[in-house]
Amino acid sequence: MTEPASRKSDIQSQWARVRGRLRDECGDAAYRAWLKSMTLYGVDEGRVRIGVPTRFLRDWVSQHYSDRIRALWNDEDDAIAAVEILVTGRTVAQPAEAEPAPLAGDGAEPSAATEEKDISAPLDPRFTFENFVVGKPNELAHAAARRVAEAQVGVRSGGNPQLPFNPLFLYGGVGLGKTHLMHAIAWHIRTRAPHRKVIYLSAEKFMFQFVRAIRFKDTMAFKEQFRSVDVLMIDDVQFIGGRDATQEEFFHTFNALVDQNRQIVISADKSPSDLEGIEERVKSRLGWGLVADIHPTTYELRLGILQAKAETTQLPVPGKVLEFLAHKITSNVRELEGALHRISAHTQLTGGTVTLEGAQEVLHDLLRANDRRVTIDEIQKRVAEHYNIRLADMHSARRARAVARPRQVAMYLCKQLTPRSLPEIGRKFGGRDHTTVMHAVRKIEELKAADTTLAEDIELLRRMLEN
Repeated sequence: MTEPASRKSDIQSQWARVRGRLRDECGDAAYRAWLKSMTLYGVDEGRVRIGVPTRFLRDWVSQHYSDRIRALWNDEDDAIAAVEILVTGRTVAQPAEAEPAPLAGDGAEPSAATEEKDISAPLDPRFTFENFVVGKPNELAHAAARRVAEAQVGVRSGGNPQLPFNPLFLYGGVGLGKTHLMHAIAWHIRTRAPHRKVIYLSAEKFMFQFVRAIRFKDTMAFKEQFRSVDVLMIDDVQFIGGRDATQEEFFHTFNALVDQNRQIVISADKSPSDLEGIEERVKSRLGWGLVADIHPTTYELRLGILQAKAETTQLPVPGKVLEFLAHKITSNVRELEGALHRISAHTQLTGGTVTLEGAQEVLHDLLRANDRRVTIDEIQKRVAEHYNIRLADMHSARRARAVARPRQVAMYLCKQLTPRSLPEIGRKFGGRDHTTVMHAVRKIEELKAADTTLAEDIELLRRMLEN
């Protein structure tokens, strides 16, 4: 019996939210390694059926994630009693009686039969322009992404748009919003100009499709599929580094699309010129259009993101809690939002209210991990800049007071802000003995008590390094 469209839509939305929360909780690297290939095959009589390509993945997901998937789905539908992980394979279509077909639009890599129809990766419904918080670090990338998306809207089928720049190359660190903007472009075009053909996928998926086409001696179909699109979007292009055959095909696909005035959008963790293992001619092509850097978040942007996220929760979150999170969790937006999810879930489960003390307790591991990210190298660099001395003076044997005192301050901060031992700190300061570090720490503690200027300097440096 065919499921009603509304029921299927509800299940797809629930699955998207469960996957989103899993990604927030386990982090991007673990998600890509173990969970990205999951396919939702159905929800029936309280049982969720999820497919993965290999037995190894089935065993791993069953052992490490099935209980958590069930718990997250219980938040969506309390009738869910079990999660079953199945091996569905990747390259051979299953017989009709072996497994039901996966739900259309689910969040995983499709089977071979499905891939022939649609190789584009699923889009996260949360990642739209409306949900993207704009600030100084990302305003150029956001404006460029909007321009690219708008250029496709209103173009008649078979028409040629005026492309503002081609390609659009977005780059920045993990969790800063590259993928959000890529999805937002695709959503904008698909909802406002559904006749435009958009393919969005990761560089890894592009490689997989190419290797698959070679294996099945179907490279012509591969070329036709990728070169007949209106917009091609490839995420994390750095992963084609060192893959000569894939780079060759990418290069020719890129040229063919540009020649036909088709839009290309690329993301990576570095600028084109800094990509490792990428041929010079490919780097040159990637830099043809607009290269937009997404910088690390500022405190103001992090606070704005948290405020926007908090408005979507059913729980009031005090401003001081949001300010605390914006100060303490500086690594990336994904981790920031994950922290808010954890606080919200914990508060709802325990039936209490959100407090600063409670937030610190719930996030103790995350906060400790963020604190540990302060490195000795970073401390040395910041202190040298503050006191206007050379970074090399941190390692030198010079004993002039103008150099020795900043060096002692740096040693003191290393002891306070990193988990490194005294011998480890000493080695990073030109191979000094641990007793030298102990002396520096005691000396600075004594001077702080008597010298308010030094105390203020150290407090300023501490705040700069921690935030």
